[in-house]
Amino acid sequence: MKYEIKYQPSYSMLEVELEKDERITGESGALTYMSPNIDVNARTRERSLLSSLKTSILGGQSLFVTDFTSMDGPGKLALVAAPIGDIIKLDISPENGYIIQKSAYLASTQEIDLDVRWEGFTRGLFGQGLFMVRTSGNGDLFINSFGALDKHVLALGEQLVVDNFHLVAFSDTCEYEVRKFGSWKDTLFSGEGLVTYIEGPGEVYIQTKNLREFVDWIWQLIGPKVAMRTRSR
Repeated sequence: MKYEIKYQPSYSMLEVELEKDERITGESGALTYMSPNIDVNARTRERSLLSSLKTSILGGQSLFVTDFTSMDGPGKLALVAAPIGDIIKLDISPENGYIIQKSAYLASTQEIDLDVRWEGFTRGLFGQGLFMVRTSGNGDLFINSFGALDKHVLALGEQLVVDNFHLVAFSDTCEYEVRKFGSWKDTLFSGEGLVTYIEGPGEVYIQTKNLREFVDWIWQLIGPKVAMRTRSR
């Protein structure tokens, strides 16, 4: 499979060239365009619809993904994500898996397994919308971010403290622990909330923008106008 990531890092788009009968799976709603010979198959993430519903409720993910298969010769398609930011490819192998933020998933090749019901990170939820997906198998995984992606390579025993809303992905060889930011006073009033302590060896990917802060900033601009219109009715 050939691919190109265009317009990095702010408005990235993944363009994929498939050979005959080659397939890639994308997040529901990610398609931008495709060749007319691409066969489309929307399916639930899990074999059981009940399991998919659980995934949607707990993880905030769509119930569905879409398989794109090139029929009768080569084909081309492009995928994008809703956040304004970057896209990168991670190489997945039996010895090298990743744990990714639920919203970071964009696409993957056939032999990648996404354990969307993995409960190894539930101790990091605490109302902050932190829900991680464990990836394994053998192939290519494409992830997206809000803002640019900042990569850190941690040596054995080296640690990094990451704000949960900036955490995108890290190697499954890393150890991690979700903690409060300083004292409870610091956690409540610093604006940081909870953070994740990550210890190498492995890679850590961080997004430069914080979606929660972005939404709060937009509301500061439009909130007074909404309030004025509400009062005038």
